[in-house]
Amino acid sequence: MGEDITPHTFTREDRARYRQKVRRCLDVFAEMLRESRFAVERPLTGLEIELNLVDEQAEPAMRNTAALAAIADPAFQTELGQFNIEINVAPRQLAGSGFADFEADVRASLNAAEQQARTIGAHLVMIGILPTLRREHLTLSAISASPRYALLNEQIFAARGEDLQIRIDGVERLAVTADTVAPEAACTSTQFHLQVSPAEFAAYWNAAQAIAGVQVAVGANSPFLLGKQLWQETRIPLFEQATDTRPEEIKAQGVRPRVWFGERWITSVFDLFEENVRYFPALLPICSDEDPEQTLARGDIPELSELRLHNGTVYRWNRPVYDVVRGRPHLRVENRVLPAGPTVVDTIANGAFYFGLVRALAEQDRPLWSQMSFSAAEENFHTAARHGLSAHLYWPGLGYLPVAELVLRRLLPLAYQGLDRFGVAVAERDRLLGIIERRVTAGANGATWQAATLQRLEAGDDLDRFGALRETLRRYIACMHANLPVHEW
Repeated sequence: MGEDITPHTFTREDRARYRQKVRRCLDVFAEMLRESRFAVERPLTGLEIELNLVDEQAEPAMRNTAALAAIADPAFQTELGQFNIEINVAPRQLAGSGFADFEADVRASLNAAEQQARTIGAHLVMIGILPTLRREHLTLSAISASPRYALLNEQIFAARGEDLQIRIDGVERLAVTADTVAPEAACTSTQFHLQVSPAEFAAYWNAAQAIAGVQVAVGANSPFLLGKQLWQETRIPLFEQATDTRPEEIKAQGVRPRVWFGERWITSVFDLFEENVRYFPALLPICSDEDPEQTLARGDIPELSELRLHNGTVYRWNRPVYDVVRGRPHLRVENRVLPAGPTVVDTIANGAFYFGLVRALAEQDRPLWSQMSFSAAEENFHTAARHGLSAHLYWPGLGYLPVAELVLRRLLPLAYQGLDRFGVAVAERDRLLGIIERRVTAGANGATWQAATLQRLEAGDDLDRFGALRETLRRYIACMHANLPVHEW
């Protein structure tokens, strides 16, 4: 969804043409997989972080156009909400000082962006959901002025035929109605990218699915929405509901949601793209001029624009990515389960835990997914989103056990092994995984800190709920800038 799209009115002919074209793209993709045409020599990793903008009162600042103009860095791009922007960090290998380079790059970019954003009265915040969001911040006027977002909003509601009902039962209960996709803008995430070969893709995607629940539990940072304390990672149910194209009757028929954990382990990356084409109608049926068969036949690499655009409107928590860079195609697993923040060092530590663990599991002789049902992985995911570090998760051979015990007893040793296989410097490996170890030992992540801070403020100060949430966010921002790991806050 990052590409520019012009205003458009779609006809039935557009949809029929697009369906035919996306299926042709799928056939060409299958042929490319058979011919092993993908770059695999120097696999890279990547990082994207979605950010919020706030004003001096720690309220959402609807200033992303002005902020991006002030920042003037092509690494920063617009996002769905006018209070959102995103940074795309240059990809790199993890061997040696890769993580330290990521951290230095992100800190330098964010510090420079913050300095420039201040000139237009805005500040950057890395957090899963802004605690100070109110209903009036999530209306049509809050959506960024980009044709692609207007089209996306229009097409989702055309498919639904009715308003969104957002219902989340957690510590407290939220029930609201929305007539736009603006509530999706409340969800700001971190996305890790891992380039893999076609032969390895299924193992890495399966491994990423298997650990999604653990990732969410360890990294939860979204306990509040619209003044309510809900799940530890409220971003998960909110995103699932805010882009749901299904009215209630269609849900009852078992039609799959566009924000989707999936339903099975895979044997090939083709499985995921084929499911997308088979199960999901087009939201944005825009056809390019490329003939993918002719492009491939003459020895060139097709862009497969329709397949990529369609893939970008099916929001898997671990999404397959086909991309072409400097004339070479490659595949990536895009890991989308984590919120933004709380700090750069926490983000990089989360990345070390993910990359190390997923590699170790993908390369095991006996695959984890041969010992664990897919439904157990999905149950872990939602249990972890609800309860965070207090969750009990299932693991083969161990049964249900607390997150801290699972991480310390089984998963951290695997993450160390995986980072060693990437060639990560020992000092960096120990520093970053040590942050994860101390976080789970202390039972302290972004979500627990936010909830505990709000509780103290409401108990001790003469503040109403939104006043306490505003002060919580102010203190959060100060700690974020200090870049201390959240368990030390």
